[in-house]
Amino acid sequence: MKAGEEQVAAAAVAPLRRLLSALFYGVCSFLIVLVNKTVLTTYRFPSPLFLGVGQMVTTILILYVSKLNKIIHFPDFDKNIPKKLFPLPLIYVGNHISGLSSTSKLSLPMFTVLRKFTIPLTLLLEVMILGKRYSLSVVLSVFAIILGAFIAAGSDLAFSFEGYTSVLLNDVFTAANGVYTKQKIDPKELGKYGVIFYNACFMVVPTVLISFFTGDFQQVTDFKQWSNVLFVGQFLLSCILGFLLMYSTVLCSYYNSALTTTVVGAIKNVSIAYIGMLVGGDYIFSVLNFIGLNICMAGGLRYSFLTIQGQDSPKHPTDEENLISSPKS
Repeated sequence: MKAGEEQVAAAAVAPLRRLLSALFYGVCSFLIVLVNKTVLTTYRFPSPLFLGVGQMVTTILILYVSKLNKIIHFPDFDKNIPKKLFPLPLIYVGNHISGLSSTSKLSLPMFTVLRKFTIPLTLLLEVMILGKRYSLSVVLSVFAIILGAFIAAGSDLAFSFEGYTSVLLNDVFTAANGVYTKQKIDPKELGKYGVIFYNACFMVVPTVLISFFTGDFQQVTDFKQWSNVLFVGQFLLSCILGFLLMYSTVLCSYYNSALTTTVVGAIKNVSIAYIGMLVGGDYIFSVLNFIGLNICMAGGLRYSFLTIQGQDSPKHPTDEENLISSPKS
């Protein structure tokens, strides 16, 4: 009877964890876009790559100090870890760099609209890699989000080929990152913290070298705003939010599906688009764009309702949400 009561209690806690992890990810993702937009556009910081390095270094320091103080646990390094992680580190750095680059090349509203294409890519990769199956209601809600994105993007009066390319590449990397992260955060292997820590460790040195040889590092050292306390504060805030975003992404994927994590990001992005209409000064209004944004939001809210009902659970005999029963990594 006691075991049965524990199972009932765990079942009651699971939806709360799913909801809170999704909200945590949504808030972190919302804040970092705004802060990165300020650093890269308002202050004209010349190197998204170096900003990514700052976020990786912050992540490594926070997790390593936490491990030393026994706040968290993840496996010590051994020769099998690179094999366990591959290809996640390569996807991770591609996602990081393309995300930072795309933020500075488009207006906030159009950036958020084009990011919707991550959703069908994630759904497709979950079917191909994780063997998941989703209900028709979930697929239709995803289709509504994409339809809204097409309508909104079709009326973009500030088209930028470089900007669109950067965002679509970021979509591919984000989808792959979410699916492979879900696959590799098994608590019996590296766990949540191990995946984040070793991803950052493996990619920080190559990213620094790329920054140095492409001339980014020289541009950063010549940047005139390092004596500006407000800029330094925004830069450090971006670094901290970079860690929180990585952690919240893994946490949301751990308790939910990679698709749910992606849809939460989509809802957040539409919210930013609404804010961009009122502040920021870079939104060019058109009726089709506004209609498209509203269709995106409706699809996202519909998906959220289905998630609460549990209809986003994959139709697969080995449901990965059983990881909830072992929350410690």
